[in-house]
Amino acid sequence: MHQEGHYGAALLAYAPLGVALVAIGGQQPAVLGLVTVAALAMVPDQDQRIPGIAHRGITHTVWFALVIGLAVGLAGAYVGNVLSDGAIRTIVLAGGFGFVVGTLSILSHIAADALTPMGVTPFIPVDDRHYTLDVVRASNDAANYLLLVAGTAASGLVLVLPTLL
Repeated sequence: MHQEGHYGAALLAYAPLGVALVAIGGQQPAVLGLVTVAALAMVPDQDQRIPGIAHRGITHTVWFALVIGLAVGLAGAYVGNVLSDGAIRTIVLAGGFGFVVGTLSILSHIAADALTPMGVTPFIPVDDRHYTLDVVRASNDAANYLLLVAGTAASGLVLVLPTLL
């Protein structure tokens, strides 16, 4: 998929978590997660800028998703520590939330690319099976914008739900 499709897929994947957070009164973390998931949506495609790294190679694996999740989780734990003055519960919650958001963003990218004929091999080097749903070409503007609209609409609930509750 292209940039619009990846942003849409990330927002769509995040929407249930964001809405759940808002429903229990966590509007600020929900919005932070929304911004973070969107900011990370295109990270796997940075492989195109790094010589020697194949496009849709290691950066399109669950292992890469876990590494990004860990990095965002550590950043979340650090922020949780600073904001809570060392309260273990807040550090763990913020770190866990960061891990989930970081991992989810990369997994949504992989899932969106699996819609295309080129597909993905998300478990290399452990498993060489290639996955493709072969639904739509990555360059299909209609599909990319449809994902963007769907993701924006779904995650938009994160912003409007508090006014409806």
